[in-house]
Amino acid sequence: MAKESDYQKKRDFSKTKEPQGDTTQKSNEQPMFVIQKHDATNLHYDFRLEIDGTLKSWSVPKGPSTDPSVKRMAIPTEDHPLDYAKFEGTIPKDQYGGGTVMIWDRGTFKNIKTDDEDNAIDLKKSFEMGTIEVYLKGEKISGGYALVKMKSGNMKGNWLLIKMDDDQADARRNPVSTENKSVVSGKTMKQIAADDTEEK
Repeated sequence: MAKESDYQKKRDFSKTKEPQGDTTQKSNEQPMFVIQKHDATNLHYDFRLEIDGTLKSWSVPKGPSTDPSVKRMAIPTEDHPLDYAKFEGTIPKDQYGGGTVMIWDRGTFKNIKTDDEDNAIDLKKSFEMGTIEVYLKGEKISGGYALVKMKSGNMKGNWLLIKMDDDQADARRNPVSTENKSVVSGKTMKQIAADDTEEK
């Protein structure tokens, strides 16, 4: 039997509807990303990138910005299985991460990180180096984004999520405030929570 991952150790799948993780699921030809709005102890956005057959995950308290001058804190969390990208619903309050989860945005992305000679740097290597650069093609946000790991100071180990200055940058937009519905169901957080309550 495969060794339990940190993701599986933290969850009781007899109580939560979160996916257990399909180990047979293959990586996608075009890597995917998902941003899940998560109303747990604190409301935050989980930013997930498909890297090396898993969803590398960060908790972004204020959500992604489309303004290149804004740096968002991104706190690394455990890797999630690829099929977690499809999860929307409510995690029971007595479970890890208890609260409502919305698929706020999703899409595919392209790795755009290169070395000094303009050769592409493998995504897994970029992650290990602590500098990721991707071009997102989402339904709410698009364009270049960088994730940079902080190497010193009191925030050491956390990352920053930064919008690159390209044709998709827009300092006037604030999608986190203005776009409050799921890209999958079209529901608000309250509607998702209410639907789950009705099912019980």
